[in-house]
Amino acid sequence: MSENETPNGSDVQRIVDGSALRALAHPLRIQIYDILSQYGAQTASSLAQMTGESTGSTSYHLRALAKHGLIQEAEGRGNARERWWERPRGAVSFGSAEGLKTPSGRAATQVVMTEFFNRRHQQLMDFIAEGIAHPNEEEPDATITTATARLTDEQMGELVRRMTDIVDEYVGKYRDQKGEGVRPVTIRADVFPLPEKGH
Repeated sequence: MSENETPNGSDVQRIVDGSALRALAHPLRIQIYDILSQYGAQTASSLAQMTGESTGSTSYHLRALAKHGLIQEAEGRGNARERWWERPRGAVSFGSAEGLKTPSGRAATQVVMTEFFNRRHQQLMDFIAEGIAHPNEEEPDATITTATARLTDEQMGELVRRMTDIVDEYVGKYRDQKGEGVRPVTIRADVFPLPEKGH
């Protein structure tokens, strides 16, 4: 699993090592990390409001994430009373070969990937529920698409590269955009082989 915040061409993908992965493997830390990825720099106070946790709790988990280089202080923001934190730019991979070599590494990888995708899936379900609850309101140009094709490994790889190029282009062009009507948009693409015979 990877989280891509800037085009692959502009930053080297960081592979999270085993110790950082184990530090991230906590539901609230994953939530904080994902909020910083999606909404940008935050303080312990703003994260407390967004997560429903105490400021002391978010401060503790922010320090733990920072200790492993998963997040950093936002340059030029904050003061002695309140620090701003951000996720470093660049693509991040949570599926390191090193992390999968040990039982604890595999367990941490499982926790991180499960919590991360549960959160993203819940966001998708909330979007669907909102559309069902308010069917007559104008909806943004969004799409939820599934399709099935019969591809070789090489063809699947080509599809992944083309989709990644499009996503990278838009992330690189609009990553820092601000202004009226601008809001965070999640971009998700799933391409993977199905099990044989529908198992």
